[in-house]
Amino acid sequence: MNQTVIGILAHVDAGKTTLSEGLLYLGKSTRHLGRVDNRDAFLDTDLMEKDRGITIFSKEARFHIGDRPFTLLDTPGHTDFSAEMERTLQVLDLAILVVSGADGVQGHTLTLWRLLNQYKIPVFIFVNKMDQAGTDHDLLMDQIRRQLDDACIDFGKQDGDFYEQLAMCDEKVMEAYLASGEISREEICRLAAERKVFPCFFGSALKLEGVAELMAGMNSYFLPPVYPADFAGRVFKIGRDSQNNRMTFMKVTGGQLKVKDEIGGEKVNQIRLYNGLKYETAETAEAGTICAVTGPMKTRAGDGLGAETGRHLPVLEPVLTCSVILPQGLHASQAMDRLRQLEEEIPELQIVWEEEVGEIQVRLMGDIQTEILERMLLERFGLGIRFGEGRILYKETIRNTVEGVGHFEPLRHYAEVHLLLEPDERGSGLTFASRVSENDLDRNWQRLILTHLGEKIHKGVLTGAPITDMKITLIAGKAHTKHTEGGDFRQATYRAVRQGLMKAESEILEPFYAFRLEIPASQVGRAMTDIERMSGSFSLESSGEETAVITGQAPVATMRTYQRELAAYTGGRGQLSCTLAGYGPCHDPAQVYEAAAYDPEADLRNTPDSVFCAHGAGFIVPWYEVENYMHLDGAGVSVDTARVLEEAALKAQTSARQRQTGRNESRDLTLADEKELEQIFVRTFGEIRRKTYDSTRTIKAPGEDDYVYKPNPKKKDLPHYLLVDGYNIIFGWEDLADLAGHDMGAARDRLMEILSNYQGYTKLRIILVFDAYKVAGFTGEVIHWHNIDVVFTKEAETADQYIEKTAHEIGRRYKVTVATSDGTEQVIIRSQGCLLLSARDLREEIDRTMKELRETHLSKTPKTGNYLGSYIPEDFRPEES
Repeated sequence: MNQTVIGILAHVDAGKTTLSEGLLYLGKSTRHLGRVDNRDAFLDTDLMEKDRGITIFSKEARFHIGDRPFTLLDTPGHTDFSAEMERTLQVLDLAILVVSGADGVQGHTLTLWRLLNQYKIPVFIFVNKMDQAGTDHDLLMDQIRRQLDDACIDFGKQDGDFYEQLAMCDEKVMEAYLASGEISREEICRLAAERKVFPCFFGSALKLEGVAELMAGMNSYFLPPVYPADFAGRVFKIGRDSQNNRMTFMKVTGGQLKVKDEIGGEKVNQIRLYNGLKYETAETAEAGTICAVTGPMKTRAGDGLGAETGRHLPVLEPVLTCSVILPQGLHASQAMDRLRQLEEEIPELQIVWEEEVGEIQVRLMGDIQTEILERMLLERFGLGIRFGEGRILYKETIRNTVEGVGHFEPLRHYAEVHLLLEPDERGSGLTFASRVSENDLDRNWQRLILTHLGEKIHKGVLTGAPITDMKITLIAGKAHTKHTEGGDFRQATYRAVRQGLMKAESEILEPFYAFRLEIPASQVGRAMTDIERMSGSFSLESSGEETAVITGQAPVATMRTYQRELAAYTGGRGQLSCTLAGYGPCHDPAQVYEAAAYDPEADLRNTPDSVFCAHGAGFIVPWYEVENYMHLDGAGVSVDTARVLEEAALKAQTSARQRQTGRNESRDLTLADEKELEQIFVRTFGEIRRKTYDSTRTIKAPGEDDYVYKPNPKKKDLPHYLLVDGYNIIFGWEDLADLAGHDMGAARDRLMEILSNYQGYTKLRIILVFDAYKVAGFTGEVIHWHNIDVVFTKEAETADQYIEKTAHEIGRRYKVTVATSDGTEQVIIRSQGCLLLSARDLREEIDRTMKELRETHLSKTPKTGNYLGSYIPEDFRPEES
């Protein structure tokens, strides 16, 4: 029978290790119940864990419920070691979330719940310490349902209400229950596996009350997973044994693993099945097995093996950065070797050598982890290394969308990269994408650019802190057939990111704690004043005659040392629990900015400037002049409206048909008046090639406009635009008029396709305008369709009105041609100084151009690969259609 891997998670002191002891004892894995306070818990094997009475390292044990095998992963509960806990989530089949009956749902409990939801792990809940005075079963159940999920159901009371609550969790189950009055065990198993129900059990792990019921529930209502036949595995931890052998801890998630098999190109020498400190060796590990293998030296926590693809990246991150203080006589290179070994096991340390200040820096979760690391370095390596006072790890993001350009062209090298940098949701990190055609840039180059985006911690331009909460999209790129090498795109990509950041409106972010403060009722006023002083927010959760509970959020920077202050003014009666709530706008950005004293233009390792070539030699172009030299024309996409256009392009076909029938559900852009029209037009097309920038920096408090490197555009050498009256052209071309008689939507799509091909050869900026003026309430829409822009006018505005307005506002400053056969409109267009094409003239011009393309270019085109001509339909010419 397949193994079921379970993990026990909890807020510190909820009784997680005690519950583990109960499961192992009742599961016949141990002969006596260990206790944390007796320092004999089966899984707290490290001396530091015994001394502190907390779990620091995740460990595994094996037990049975009947004849069914389980593997238990015990995880740390303290927030300083939450990254160690998170690493186990990627290999769990089922999580047991322990809630203290004495304390209820706490801050870290909510963090764990969010993580379990993000990793999509089924959850059983065990409410512990119900033997303590003052615990109330019904109140606790109500709190769990309110704060965690309404699908949390007490499985200890399987009465009529129990089955009604289950039926409410799923429509299929509801139908079956109404029909038969019963719910099968198989259906309950399905609900639990799909996270549609979260079984709850109550008891006292210390007294073994409710533990047997929990085990029976796991056995009855959670089935072992079914695994695929091909080998797959997921690494969740790197460790070392007492002989310093490197071990890769992994779960086999498919097929089987044998000794002498290769994983990641490295041979497996030994397979170990651990049970606490002891292990037994095995020749084969079947799917579902948690094992440690020796041999591989390049594996990392989070790696997928075999059929498992990708690498899991953690959600929880350190909030402090510390300098490493070396003992006298120890060289930095020697310390780095030892620290790198430790970093394999604790990857969140992210150890770096900061050349500018000449010191080693590490990232840490908190003060307790700092103490543990110092002791580990002393006991394992004999190094008396100390860590400096932790500094808050800030981050940076952007508020607006910009295009970043990077060019790298010293002699015999070439690469140019255009990136779209967009702000993303808070906590989303960095995401990378490409929307470049493989006809414009080879797939291998695109993959390389995306790899370079993800391989480095990119610095912001305010404080040099890592950037986050952004989407970076490749929108254009160029290589040279002879001179481009992989390293060229690395340079161009890095420079494009930095150049975009220099132009963007940047913002400093800082980490926040979610806190729960329990204090004497007489001290509530003092606590609230303190929280406001610390730039926090709060709510009074409960207040009694003796105690009060305050919950909220506050910056880590202001709340780090509050525990000592709390103990002083409450006489030790106050209790503060904090968990990392994520990053938010910095409460004092000016001070942080000044303290950092970071000059982005002096950071030569992260330069925003580009390198161009002239007269056989490379020369540096400052970031604010790159657009004057770049070789690609800004990728032809909007910078400030890129998100709107990108979303609209995906809905172009659907939207066109919806407009035809009056179902206008997509209304992305409002065309309000002449001024707004000009702004949209210029933002979309006019200011790509020629820009200058002022490097003045202004940092203000949250809520104000924080701008960095404000652009001052100058409009020069703008491209040629072609405005097309869509319906006028359709009814002016015989073949399209015939098609429109059967399907107007198809005629529109055909015209869009023809103009798109025409633009691909001529490089004109084409704006195709259709009437939507009869559609009630429609506010107008602009769609970026492939390489042209399609406008649907707002209610009561015809296409010729839109074009006239555009000609009036734009025609005197830009080269504009209008295609229409409307006589009145032609007179008005000529008065604006624009060029004019009738429907017939436009068709003849397109026919001539496409004939030239076929005769001149396609005859020279090889018969393999994807080329522009391969997308030109054979029946394109009107005389053939």
